Amino acid sequence: MRKLLALLLWMSFITEVVVKTSAGAEPTPPLELVQKVVTAAGGEAKLLKLFRMKEEYNAGAAIKSPGSKRESVVEPPKSWWIGAKERGAEPGKIAAWAWTLGVLTDPASKIESIPDVTENDQALAGLRITGSVEPPLDMYFDPTSHQLIRVDWRNDIYRFSEWKEHDGTKFPAKCVMHRRKSGEPWFFHQILELERLPELPAGLQR
Repeated sequence: MRKLLALLLWMSFITEVVVKTSAGAEPTPPLELVQKVVTAAGGEAKLLKLFRMKEEYNAGAAIKSPGSKRESVVEPPKSWWIGAKERGAEPGKIAAWAWTLGVLTDPASKIESIPDVTENDQALAGLRITGSVEPPLDMYFDPTSHQLIRVDWRNDIYRFSEWKEHDGTKFPAKCVMHRRKSGEPWFFHQILELERLPELPAGLQR
């Protein structure tokens, strides 16, 4: 009986070791990961909330060629003006809220850990945001630099790169959007210039 009990305990120990080894290290708790991500970007006080940007963009078959240029004023997640015109219902507002990390600090956001995804042979730490955004928005971060690499939202995958710094905060200057089902790229966006704004410019209305 003692031998059987010892054998069962040994098998339980081996099973636990195998499960932990195959599953990898414990994921970083969601709020701890949020803190690391925001700190890596310069801290919550430095996050971009109202800004002007000059950008280059193109879509479809011309995605790799020189694109069109425009100047925008953005106040995610609610407002995005091109010239004096507010864009109305526009998914890009939520995407901007993601890459500026504002969605992570919104009091209405509920955040949970999700399984890692692999990009360029690297496992990325994942977070799912609900409550403040619908449908749920999934964000994936480099586990070392804690920079945003990917966002999965609605029917698209946003891939971010070329991080730069402005006025104490870091941001990804380039984004390529891919169709979630096919994986094909369909929209390219690059920030050429960015300026934090202390207030809404004259002539624009919320």
